[in-house]
Amino acid sequence: MPVLVITGTGTEVGKTVTTAAVAAAALAAGRTVAVLKPAQTGLRPDERGDADEVARLAGGVTTAELARYPEPLAPATAARRAAMTPVHPHEVAEAAQKLATEHDLVLVEGAGGLLVRFDAEGGTLADVARLLGAPVLVVASAGLGTLNTAELTARELRSQGLDPLGVVIGSWPTTPDLASRCNVADLPEVSGAPLLGALPEGAGAWSPADFRAAAPSWVAGRLDGVWDAEAFREREAAPARDAEPA
Repeated sequence: MPVLVITGTGTEVGKTVTTAAVAAAALAAGRTVAVLKPAQTGLRPDERGDADEVARLAGGVTTAELARYPEPLAPATAARRAAMTPVHPHEVAEAAQKLATEHDLVLVEGAGGLLVRFDAEGGTLADVARLLGAPVLVVASAGLGTLNTAELTARELRSQGLDPLGVVIGSWPTTPDLASRCNVADLPEVSGAPLLGALPEGAGAWSPADFRAAAPSWVAGRLDGVWDAEAFREREAAPARDAEPA
């Protein structure tokens, strides 16, 4: 798996912090890692972007960013409004392939969800994954509403001939509610992909040293970590209830 594409089921689901955790786990396993952010929106040129945040948390990764747009919008919209050149899927794939010749693992972090558009032609992160022949890791939220977006994302991946590697919960609440606890069992069921990790709520605010030390315990072996899905399910999932007799 020289390239892994990381998408979210939407915005603000913990995609960047999850990317950092995957990077930190890979680094701890002795792998060299690059992080590619195809399009960063909503930041000035002098502000730190998502790739920079991954490097701050994870440590020694190579970072690359292909385009940056000032307004916090979908990349295609942000590029159009700023009268700037959009980034295209083939450019992202080419950049990832180049990084893969120099690194053991390249993480391509998308913007928002899978079908957010990069350009006026409708190019998306799914096109990038298809050009690369890369698996896709889906980052989902924990609570109510996540089952619908996770299933839609997984279905779209499969409809395009892509492999959903698994699902990571981007922010697991300190005090999970009933919906979150039920979703531990339901997310792999609706997505048809294994649960490959869960990051603690607020992990992005941890010190880099603490983050790097703990990251392998948040992701499964498929992602170079030691997180145990069965143990997590036994500890956190809501117990099943038998149906009431008629």
